[in-house]
Amino acid sequence: MANSSEPSSSISFTSSSHISNGSTNYITPPSIPEPRSNIEIVGLNRLSTNLEKLLVDSGSESDCNYSDAEVVVEGVSVGVHRCILAARSKFFSDLFKENKGCVENNDKPKYSMTDMLPYGSVGYDAFLIFLSYVYTGKLKSSPPNVSTCVDDGCHHDACRPAINFVVELTYASWVFQVPELVSLFQRRLLNFVDKAFVEDVIPILVVAFHCQLQNVLSRCMERVARSNLDAISIEKELPFEVAQNIKSLHNISQEDDEHTVESEGALRKRIKSIHKALDCDDVELVKMILDESKITLDEACALHYAVMYCNQEVAKEIVNLNRADVNLRNSRGYTVLHVAAMRKEPSIIVSILNKGARASDTTVDGQSAVSICRRRTRPKDYYVKPEHGKETNKDRICIDVLEREIKRTPMIGDVSVCSSAVSDDLHMKLLYLENRVAFARLLFPSEAKLAMEIAHAQTTSQYPGLLASKGSNGNLREMDLNETPLVQNKRLVSRMEALSKTVEMGRRYFPHCSEVLDKFMEDDLQDLFILEKGTLEEQEIKRSRFMELKEDVQRAFTKDKAELHRGLSSSMYSPTLRNGSKNKARKYNS
Repeated sequence: MANSSEPSSSISFTSSSHISNGSTNYITPPSIPEPRSNIEIVGLNRLSTNLEKLLVDSGSESDCNYSDAEVVVEGVSVGVHRCILAARSKFFSDLFKENKGCVENNDKPKYSMTDMLPYGSVGYDAFLIFLSYVYTGKLKSSPPNVSTCVDDGCHHDACRPAINFVVELTYASWVFQVPELVSLFQRRLLNFVDKAFVEDVIPILVVAFHCQLQNVLSRCMERVARSNLDAISIEKELPFEVAQNIKSLHNISQEDDEHTVESEGALRKRIKSIHKALDCDDVELVKMILDESKITLDEACALHYAVMYCNQEVAKEIVNLNRADVNLRNSRGYTVLHVAAMRKEPSIIVSILNKGARASDTTVDGQSAVSICRRRTRPKDYYVKPEHGKETNKDRICIDVLEREIKRTPMIGDVSVCSSAVSDDLHMKLLYLENRVAFARLLFPSEAKLAMEIAHAQTTSQYPGLLASKGSNGNLREMDLNETPLVQNKRLVSRMEALSKTVEMGRRYFPHCSEVLDKFMEDDLQDLFILEKGTLEEQEIKRSRFMELKEDVQRAFTKDKAELHRGLSSSMYSPTLRNGSKNKARKYNS
């Protein structure tokens, strides 16, 4: 009879057995299992279920929580039973015996996941799957909300979340010394190697190197060496030993041999000097190198480098130098926006879009920036409900911004002449824009502030508009007697361009709010807030229209808030309008 401790024993329990009786062989019908074996299967399943219940109850506050220790993973305390972990894992046996990294908490030892790992990370969901196997001997299927992406066209057989989740499980199994799990996950990693994009092979290669999975490591190195992944990415993202081995494998080493002189030449040195300056966050040094040599940012693919590896403020500074093509493609055929989509930093994506990056451009593999972003985003992160006062998940913001950029319809003509009521006169255009921005700041203060920041129009004193002058032209008509007509015109045009860009940013990122402003300006309701002006009948009409406007504003704000999950700001919601409206209504009633 098969050993009951073997997981595969259920196969022998239901297989045929041959009994020899003289010269005749009798075959036991496969449908009739041996009674004792069947009892063992039932017993093992029951034991597994009971232990699983013990694990589930450890995460609750009920009386059934008999856990005697805690492990903190991603800020969440997970109750564990040291006797089970010590019996199943030598790592935990040694950990509990030596009491390393232990902090007493309510008479229970408390351990931090980050302190137990020599490098990398293991997430909460991956740790629960690992614990479930340790307790029950059964491996649960991966939860879709953390092991799939939000790209509807993806089969989830090699997208980044699927790879990352198995990488975490592999790492946990290796660190916590459960060899049968390491073997299982190693086979899963091998299945990813040829299916995944080469950038997504990098985390597999790294975990294979640290966990000494030689079969996986060699396969990954061969895949990377066959690809057109640039040498800079290999050097930046892989351990030095692995990077050197990859270079010696295939065309990268051959290319260096054929162009030894060029590699050591001035161009190569200047490119490296730009990258080193970026690594040091020294934008001024980058400018100096560009000014003193013939090299350009495009030749060094400096935008790609900065967007992928540098501090976000440094990356935006390099973008704002306006000395590189944001639609330039690197050796992989990726534009700067494609690289930014991999990093998933909203402010960088917005800054690149503002410099003319085309969101519709695709890679040679047919990926757009938004599809790249979607293939790297888990449902758990995308569909999480934002909490008031807390930052919205960046993954969701990036996808929303990129999708909106693709879907938005190009504006017909210049934004400054979008209303039929606007005169061709320069002063009238400027007055329209100043009033529009002023009303945006009144009705949608947070959104207007963000739009002005994106448009680099933060100096609010430049845009007094209606609010500062109560319906007059304010300082628009003011003239410096020493200012020539040419200089005055140049100044007005400059102001108009800044205001136009502010309105454009509002249309792009807050379309519903902009619709309300469009209707507001077209209806010529600029004196609406001066409720005491006019006859009693006119005042009553204004009051009624004011209440309608409040409802329109709230609906628009709610729509934009729902779509952007509080947008690109950590706190888009502002009670300014509601409080301001109450004050104005109180003024009217008094």
